[in-house]
Amino acid sequence: MLQRVQPGLSGLIDGSLSSLAPIFAVVVSTQQPGYAFVAGLATAIGAAISMAFSEALSDTGTVTERGNAWKRGGVVGGGTFLGGILHTLPFLIPDYLPALTVALAVVVVELVVLAWLRHRFFRVSFAGSLATVTLGGVLIAGISIGLGALLGTSIGG
Repeated sequence: MLQRVQPGLSGLIDGSLSSLAPIFAVVVSTQQPGYAFVAGLATAIGAAISMAFSEALSDTGTVTERGNAWKRGGVVGGGTFLGGILHTLPFLIPDYLPALTVALAVVVVELVVLAWLRHRFFRVSFAGSLATVTLGGVLIAGISIGLGALLGTSIGG
């Protein structure tokens, strides 16, 4: 549990939530799905590397008995990349509104899956877990979409 599931879920949550901001800010400000794809890909890769090193360097595993630090780092990094790339892929769709709509649908599915995983492995209430991860996703997406709209207005105006 502490060597694979917790680090993997930590990575999925971080990748899913933290990558929303740059992706949605870029796509709303530019209305160019290709730019959002590049931003999302770079974010997923950068966040995965950052989280992998952070996990590996923050706990050797000997005192906490959480296992090999570099293996945990790999699990966290892989989860972070997966969480960040899933809602990036819709921006390969060249049309703005369809790409944005599909990406938002993917985010909704991601949030439900994250809540279910927390419920399944950590025995927390599904409803409470869904409310928590959804609140995080809505806050991040709302702020980044607002910033993207504000930037798009200033660029276009």
